[in-house]
Amino acid sequence: IALRALGIEITPLLTALGVGGLAVALALQDTLGNLFAGLQIIASKQIRPGDFIRLQTGEEGWVEDVTWRITTMRQISNDLVIIPNSMLASSLITNFTKADQEHSVKVPVGVSYASDLDHVERVTLEVAREVMGAVEGGVAEWEPVVRFTGFGDSAIMLHAVLRARSYADQFPLQSEFVKRLHLRYAAESIEIPFPIRTVRIAEKHSAP
Repeated sequence: IALRALGIEITPLLTALGVGGLAVALALQDTLGNLFAGLQIIASKQIRPGDFIRLQTGEEGWVEDVTWRITTMRQISNDLVIIPNSMLASSLITNFTKADQEHSVKVPVGVSYASDLDHVERVTLEVAREVMGAVEGGVAEWEPVVRFTGFGDSAIMLHAVLRARSYADQFPLQSEFVKRLHLRYAAESIEIPFPIRTVRIAEKHSAP
């Protein structure tokens, strides 16, 4: 009102401020989105440094840092993944650490159709208990489980379920279990069959 009273036209000034404000808002759109997403992530405490997470896109690793703009995740391969907070806030995330760090480890196995399944189950459980008690990262007090899951093309399929103290501990646990189970099956004459395919060739009968 004072400027108008002095005869100064303010319409161009308001127009310039409006266009400038719009340009700044568009330029800062991603930055502001990451800022508010980062504040939301930090306030909710659903993802914190040290958590092991898996993103919807498949990347997984330990959260190293959550800042106002980005979240840094270190993969098992020791590579760093830099994630904009706005992308992280809108992604489906599995947190393997938040509720309980212990992790079930399912190892698929196939045995011959000629096998005694009760014997297979008993031997597999013995090896699983042995491995969880011997390998660092195994939950020795947890009782392993064996479940037969179906009839495969050349084997009866089963899953041995072990328990690891954290998501990363599953890898040495599973490796040692496979090695020991292979040796024990050989000692117990339990066959792990190769894939087999039977081909039948029809005979052609010539016309009389």
